[in-house]
Order: sequence, then structure tokens, then C-alpha cells
Amino acid sequence: MSFVKLARMARLFTVLPLLAFLVSCKPESDVAIANREGILIMGNSNEPKGLDPHLVSGVLESNIIRALFEGLFIDSPDEDNVALPAAAESYEVNEDFTVWTFKLQPYGRWSDGVPVTSHDFVFSYRRLLSPDPNWPAKYAEMLYFIKNAQAFHQNQRGFILCGQDVNFPAPWEDLQEVNFRGNDSLAPSPYEGKRLSELKDEERAPFLDYVQAGSSVDFDKLLAGDFSAMTSAEKAIHLNYKGLDKATAEELAYIQQTPESFTWPANVPMEAKTEVLRRLLEHRREGSPSLWDAANVGVTAVDDFTLRVELRGPVPYLPEVTKHYTWYPVPRHIILKHGDINTAFSSRWTQPGNLVSNGPFKLKEWRTNHYIEVEKNEHYWDKENVALNGIRYLPISNYYTESRMFSDGQLHVTYTIPSELIPWAKEKYPQRVRQEPYVGVRFLRTNITREPFDNPKVRLAFATAIDRKAICEKILQGGQKPAKGIVPPFGDYESPGKVTFDPEKARQLLKESGYKSTSAFPDISILTTDSDSGRREAEALQAMWDEHLGIKARIVQREWTTYLQRQYDKDYDIAVNGWIGDYLDPTTFLEMWTAGNGNNNTGWASEEYEDLLKQAENTADPAKRLEILAQAETIVLDDSPVLPIYWYTTNYLLREEVKNWNPLLLNNHPFKFVELKP
Repeated sequence: MSFVKLARMARLFTVLPLLAFLVSCKPESDVAIANREGILIMGNSNEPKGLDPHLVSGVLESNIIRALFEGLFIDSPDEDNVALPAAAESYEVNEDFTVWTFKLQPYGRWSDGVPVTSHDFVFSYRRLLSPDPNWPAKYAEMLYFIKNAQAFHQNQRGFILCGQDVNFPAPWEDLQEVNFRGNDSLAPSPYEGKRLSELKDEERAPFLDYVQAGSSVDFDKLLAGDFSAMTSAEKAIHLNYKGLDKATAEELAYIQQTPESFTWPANVPMEAKTEVLRRLLEHRREGSPSLWDAANVGVTAVDDFTLRVELRGPVPYLPEVTKHYTWYPVPRHIILKHGDINTAFSSRWTQPGNLVSNGPFKLKEWRTNHYIEVEKNEHYWDKENVALNGIRYLPISNYYTESRMFSDGQLHVTYTIPSELIPWAKEKYPQRVRQEPYVGVRFLRTNITREPFDNPKVRLAFATAIDRKAICEKILQGGQKPAKGIVPPFGDYESPGKVTFDPEKARQLLKESGYKSTSAFPDISILTTDSDSGRREAEALQAMWDEHLGIKARIVQREWTTYLQRQYDKDYDIAVNGWIGDYLDPTTFLEMWTAGNGNNNTGWASEEYEDLLKQAENTADPAKRLEILAQAETIVLDDSPVLPIYWYTTNYLLREEVKNWNPLLLNNHPFKFVELKP
């Protein structure tokens, strides 16, 4: 063998181990490590506002809470409208679907080994429904299906203390006409800085029944709320504006002594008036104790493992509703260890080391703005059928970053795909792109308590100036459809189809609204999240209103928690929003626009609208019921407190090793069935 060959061989044997070393030392991807460890890694959009099922209302929080907790039923991994047993082993229901009796899992346990009982469910529903004005639950309305739940939550003292007593001097049919809830037409807020004598005739009209000729009314005194400083006319307006349910002990005593200060229906006898005031005043003087027992809310722990739920009307789809996290139990023994029943965000019960849950996973670690990780719950009743060892949620608000992390092997599944990257993703990952129907709507909330959106013609002008097709096709590119209404298409429901794009009509509506020139139009802002996609969407709306209406809107981006809080506080003009169905029925999109609903946040309400919802609730015929709901939706669309933009699809990236992750209309994948297989 020649020297040259020997030298070459020597170099070869030197290089081969080096190459092998370099290859073997190439770091494994996060996904490869997670596959081996059985950990699913998910993009989850943002840092969650919290993990208390009673205090959150977002999809990103739901993704984590659904792993930690479970309600009476859970979703099927591959079929819509199928409810599988979860905390409830079985149930019985009466003929008209108004009384449901659930048998709980005999081996249901919290993650600390303590049994999950029917008392936990009663405690949980009482907690969520608390009427405490400082209790920040925004989703209590999900429990309004339960008999008298709404009355308790809204502190309807008149109904609870008088209306349920069969021996009361007057029937509730007559009493319900009493002004217990207040009269919004007497609201002083629009007239800040004015006196009654300074108002226009049409503005003054609602107040004239409560004042004598020559009476002085100062609206600033009414806004200040100091009852003792008010004139008799101001007191009368104040009392009739508030209603009896909200009246203080001092105010109720004043009505007793000055009957003419409060207006009663003619058919209510004096004996009933006297007894109403006596009971309300007694309750106030006792310190306004909880009315839970008196309210007779329709949820009962029959025994430790039997829960009975009585509903306000027929709900044949109740198992679907109970899959929503507002219906989940929370651990009574842990919550009371870290505070009172209604201790909110200051409670440490949801912190790692404290949080106890009843779902297939338990909280392992929470590093703020980095990740939340959950691990398998060894006390879960069905732990043998939980395939994953854990889930890691990453709060990635920049969706370009998220797509890059997926490409680099750092994620199994993304929260979404930015619209601009959809063509790239289809080319690079044709087997990993998921584009699926999603029961949700993108819309704009308007704050009707502020100018200019207190004017319905302004709201409708803005709605009519949105080119929804252009947004779907040129910006989103994910198969979304221009919204014709609030309720997206599914099942047998048909949208009223009232939403259109008509720039000429929009300009005419703006003229009719009283704004003679756009230069006189108030400054307005568009509130959205701090994501790139949120800005692009807001910029498209900004450009359309500028082009078609000549109105310039400023974009205000805020991080997730502040974005939500500003809407709760009505500290916005117009806000970009989305709503995903909580269950597969139109009411999940319609109930939120009722008065006092924690997710309304527009200032809008309509008695006619709510009457139709109640009518639908008590209609047994399915086709007739959907027809009534469509009439209700028409009212919202005509008055336009909400401006629909498009109906959702879900676009995301999913790796092949993730199994039992199937298309679902609500996109609520039950994590207990998900597996990781090479």
C-alpha cells in the first residue's frame, strides 16, 4: 500500500469519528424530547388572565382549564354534539327536560385525593352566581339555565323575598310590575352639569312625573348619590331610577314615610306595598345576608354523590352545556383554605402547589410569560385512559414567532397561522396545515354609552362601510366567510342575513345621524390586542372607514388582560372581538347581549329582544324556536350595538405524531384522549 493511500486512510479514520461525534451531539429538538417524555407542547396565544374557572372568559384560558378540570360531561374526541361521561357517571331526566339528576363518579377525586362530591358542585354554582358587586365573574350567565339562578345572581330581592311566597298579599303576576329593578329612562348620567330646567322638552319628559311645578333638580347631585343632600324631587327621581331592589335601608325607610316619592302599579294593594317595604327594609337592616337559601336556586346535593338540577325551562341539550368550564366544580376545601367563597384574584388557590383539580391533569409549573405545564393526575378517576404524561402551554402572542418555532421543532401544535403565512405553510407542510370549520364570529363591540356610538345610525353606518369579503379574501386567506349575522351557520339555524357592504348607504346613514361633516365627527379609537394580526385587522377597518366615510380612527393596542378590562369598564369607543360558541345552539351567541350580562359590555339592552329569548326558551317545537331566535337576532342587527365581520374557521399547524386530535366545530379537543405516537 502506498504512502499516499495510507495517509488518506489515516485521515479518513480520523474524520469519521469526528463526524459521528458531531452528528451525535446535535441537540435534540424540543418536540423530539417531548415525544419521548409524552409531553404535548402547544402554542396558546397569550399569558392567561388566571386559572380560576369562575373568573376567566377566554379561549386561551379554556385550553388550560379543560386539562385541569372537568364538568359533568366532556366532549367526544371525534364527534360533535356528543357528551361523554366525566364527573357524572350517569343521569336521569324528567319528560320535559327540566329536572336532571346526576350520579357522580364513585371514584371521582380531586388531585389531592379528596373525593369530588355533589356539595362541591353546589358550592361552585353558588360561588359563580354570587351577587357580590365586587365579585368579578363575567360568565355567570352560563348558569342562568338553572331555576332562580338569575334572580340570585342579580340580587332580585323583591322576587326572592316576596315573589316566591304563595301566601304573600298579592300574586307575583301583579308584583312583577313593581319597579324593583329600576328605570333607566331616569338615568342622570347624560345630563351631567345640567339642571332639569336646562333640558330640551323631550329630555325633560321622563322626569316630569316625579317633580312638582317649579321644583329644582340638579343632575350633579343625583350623580353624587348623597341621598340626604337631595331635594324631595331629586329623591323621587333617584328612588325610581334605582328601583326597590337596590334601595338602601335609608331610602326604603324614606319611601315608607313618604309614599308619594315612589310610583306603584295601580293593581298592587296597600297591604302588599307595606309588606314589600317591610321585608326589603328588614333584609337591609340585617346587613343584607345571603339570599341563597331564600332564592331556592335549583341545584341540590341529594346525597354526597347525587346532584339534582332544576331548570327554568326545557333544556334537552343540557349535557352539552355542562361541558363548558363555568359548570365545572371547584375544590371547596382548597378555596376556603385560601380565602372566602368569593375571594377573587387575590386568592392563591390557583398557584402551583395550591391548585387542586379534578381533571386528567394537575398543575405542575407556571412561569409567567414563559409557560404553564400540567402533568398527569394520579387521582383522576379514569387515569388508565389518559395517554399523555403532560402538556406544556406557551403564551406566544406573535404568531410569526409561533410558526417559526413550529418549523424549528419547538411545538406540536400552533394556536393559529398568520394569514400571510398560510400559502407558505401549505407549500412547506401540506400534511400539517389544518383548516377546519369553527363555530365562532369576529365582530366589533360599540360603546353606546359614548358619543358617537350612542347613535344607532352611526353604528349602522360603520357596519355598512365594512368590506367583509375583502377582509376574508385579501387579509385572512383562511377560508373565513363574510358574516351575515352574529350567529354562524350550523345545524338548522338560518341567519337573518341583515349585514351588507354598501358604501353609498353608509354615507347616507352618517348624514342622517346628524353629523353634517366628518370634520365635526368626534375622535374615535379602535381597541384591539397587541398581536400583529390584531393590528392588521384594525388597519383594514381604519382604511375602510377613512375611504367610505371620511372618518379617521386611531388604533389602540393593549395586552390581553388590559384589553379585556377596558371593555369591562366600557373604556373604549369600538373594539375588535371574537366569540366562540360555548355549546352548539344559537343562544350561545345571543344570550350575551342581554342586560347585565358580563360579556355584553356595550351598554345596549332591549326588552323586546329579551322577551323573544324567553319566548324561545319556553317553545318546545324546534323549528318554531329557531324562528323566534332569528327574530331576536334581527333586533340586534338592526340596532347594531355589535358589528359582525366574519365567521371563523380555525387555521393551525399540527404535527403528525399527535393522534386523536380531530376536527371539532367548537375546537374543544378533550386532552385525555390525545396521544403522541411516532
